[in-house]
Amino acid sequence: MPDSYDRRDFLKTVGATGLTLEAAKSALASKSAAKASGRVIGANDRINIGVIGCGSRGMDVARTFSEVGAADNSCQIVAVCDVYEKRKRLATEKYKAKGYTDYRELLQQPDVDAVYIGTPDHWHAKNAIDAMDHGKDVYLEKPMVHTNDEARQLVATVKETKRVLQVGSQTTSADIWAKAKKAIADGAIGQMLMSQGSYHRNSIEGEWNWPIEAGAGPDAKGDAHIDWDMWLGSQFKLAPKRPFDADRYFRFRKYWDYSLGIASDLFYHVIAPLNICWDEPQFPVKVMATGGIYVFKEKREVPDTFHLMAEYAKGHSLVLSSSMANDTHIPGTIRGHEGTIVMVDHGMFERNVPYITVKPQVKGAKAIGGEKYAEKFGVKDYQIPVEQFNMQTAHVKNFLQCVRTREKPRLDVETGAKAVVVINLAAQSYREGKVMYWDEKRWKASDKPVKA
Repeated sequence: MPDSYDRRDFLKTVGATGLTLEAAKSALASKSAAKASGRVIGANDRINIGVIGCGSRGMDVARTFSEVGAADNSCQIVAVCDVYEKRKRLATEKYKAKGYTDYRELLQQPDVDAVYIGTPDHWHAKNAIDAMDHGKDVYLEKPMVHTNDEARQLVATVKETKRVLQVGSQTTSADIWAKAKKAIADGAIGQMLMSQGSYHRNSIEGEWNWPIEAGAGPDAKGDAHIDWDMWLGSQFKLAPKRPFDADRYFRFRKYWDYSLGIASDLFYHVIAPLNICWDEPQFPVKVMATGGIYVFKEKREVPDTFHLMAEYAKGHSLVLSSSMANDTHIPGTIRGHEGTIVMVDHGMFERNVPYITVKPQVKGAKAIGGEKYAEKFGVKDYQIPVEQFNMQTAHVKNFLQCVRTREKPRLDVETGAKAVVVINLAAQSYREGKVMYWDEKRWKASDKPVKA
């Protein structure tokens, strides 16, 4: 098989040699199964973790893995990788691990059981697919992938290799979503109509203007050296080849080549848990977005204010708003014909709340749902207690448990794909000024309604 990670291209290539499509699929499945053997991890064995991407987020999650492992002996970090020599050295020293600048060398390390991937978004799919093809389980940072075609490939690879993949939106491991899902299933809101949320903040740092380290770059020696060509990934067609730009490297979330800004960095933390609340995770059928660069007009491409609307086939909508220039949130809410659930009254999905609130729709003294609704739920607002704990620790523990049991993780690849498709369609809608439609059967976007 060629180095390309696109299964579709592989099937075309093998088909051209005279094999049938089924024979090509069988060849691919055999290859994947051979690479996906992995080490059988016993109940008392420590899971060996490789960290790919040692920036601020990567080191934060690596610390959680390390703390969990120190507390219960469940895991340890044995390898780290970063294209920036300084970050690689610091991570190597901190965890007394082997250090690499090329992630492919880390994947060749035989004692690595699983990898944490904290690279920029445009690298997520290739890092993850290559890791699974080498028999590694994967904890993959949100937004999971950078394009919808990558989402399709990732779903296919998890199925083919039978590896565990946890998408790293730790918010989804909070207790709140299971409580909301049960309340909805019990009929507390009746027919679901609309979910809404937001992600607002107001700071220079919040606009991804992270510090630029002077002197760092591809021409620097020692600690300051950055492998810019590898970071771009142009040889794998991940991003266009460009001269080194420190702003693009240190502040990559401001540029379309590597990120979708608010949509991919922030809205994922809202859309993924909402999918968990609904009766089942769902693809959208129609998505539109608007916004602009209204305040932060320095060097950037992504908007500082962004709004998303999506429509689903089951007859409900999603409405999200956000600005990086105002920090007043909208409560995280799911509305139904007979009631409303306010899940996050302060609007910040990544923070714990002590309860969710159910608000029956009231008409006079009766709920709109009539006598049966009023008898079951009453006509007054009531609260459902929610357990509070560290979401990131819970998410990491869930991943480690699934590595041992081979169960589906909290935020699995299928649910992750349904969230990221909305995000990618919204970014496309904003950039092209069009309403976008999604053909779930063909995994294809269009600016025309999909025919039934």
